[in-house]
Amino acid sequence: MSTFAAARTGFMPTLFAVMRKELRDISRDRRTLMLALLLGPLLYPVLMLGIGKMAENRARTELDKVLEVPVVGAERAPNLIAFLATRGIKAIAPPTDLDAAIARQDVDVALSIEADYGKHWRQGNAAKIEIVADSTRKAADIPMARLRSALEGYRDQVGTLRLLARGIDPGITRPLSIGNRDLASAEAKRGALAAALLPYLLILTSFLGGAYLIMDATAGERERQSLEPLLATPSARSSIVSGKIAAACAMGIASLLLTLLAFKLSAQFGSNAGQVIDVTFLAMGKMLLVLLPMLFIGTSLLTYLSAAAKSMKEAQSHMMWLMLLPMVPSIMLMVNPLKEQPWQYAVPFLAQNQMLLKVIRAEAIPMQVWGIYLAAGIGLAAVLWFAAVRRYHQERLAISG
Repeated sequence: MSTFAAARTGFMPTLFAVMRKELRDISRDRRTLMLALLLGPLLYPVLMLGIGKMAENRARTELDKVLEVPVVGAERAPNLIAFLATRGIKAIAPPTDLDAAIARQDVDVALSIEADYGKHWRQGNAAKIEIVADSTRKAADIPMARLRSALEGYRDQVGTLRLLARGIDPGITRPLSIGNRDLASAEAKRGALAAALLPYLLILTSFLGGAYLIMDATAGERERQSLEPLLATPSARSSIVSGKIAAACAMGIASLLLTLLAFKLSAQFGSNAGQVIDVTFLAMGKMLLVLLPMLFIGTSLLTYLSAAAKSMKEAQSHMMWLMLLPMVPSIMLMVNPLKEQPWQYAVPFLAQNQMLLKVIRAEAIPMQVWGIYLAAGIGLAAVLWFAAVRRYHQERLAISG
């Protein structure tokens, strides 16, 4: 039998032997194993449910409670003040320095009524009022929206009455009757909150799911000087690298499955806030298929980087910038939303983000999109695997720092 044939027959047995060895090694460190497998499944659903619950409670509290608004010149518009009271908005005396109070966040929103309000009102002209707030403060969002909505309601009501008093049909000022037909599905609306955070969490979990195992199996063994005897065996370096990657991927898949199951259970047993992340088992299967290429990419990349590190500490130094990579598409889409294009499904991280959004929104994914996505993801993983194998062929790899 030729050397090539012998190497081929020995590839898979070596791969599984190395895979069993690495999984056995990490299983001895039960604390690390539990953290790697259970940190995501326990932390991420709590984080999602907590954020949803907090947002829900804040919106309910801010909308239901009486909103106290400091009003400058309240005595100039008694009818307006009375109207606001019917909307749950109570006018109170303004502080001495209103701008400073808003800057200190003692006041979220205030109202200023101009000195000539009464004169303009009696003449039937537009009377000026100002909403005073700091739009960059998130705490002011709901109070500002409530106050603006009430003022616009008062404006429209008074405008209608003025036209009727002059014998004019109020409809003459509205040549268009504008309606709104929302085509968003119920699933898309329900997944709006999840779409903001869930893709990033899942992409990060898959990308770094096997991080500790692969770093310990490469940089850790190199630091402990146990890598050299393994590389001295007649086994092909490619089978050794593949075995280590396979072990890390197996651990990453287990973590992903537990995370998705935790999301499903937390959505079923959670409050209304948890329903935004409710997914079917079919949807979870699609998510898993979307995340598998990212798991292979992340594990192969970490294998390449760890093989160049002389110690575990040096390998762990890469974690900071690696954790930031999945945030790039979320930030990019936030400041510059993109319309769907085929090329997006070939770009790492952006492709996963777009595919997960489709699953969350319960949108059908064409086979062409699946083809582009899987071909690009598996292709990149193969390139990184080949680079890691080439790194393992360097003789200086077995020499510790």
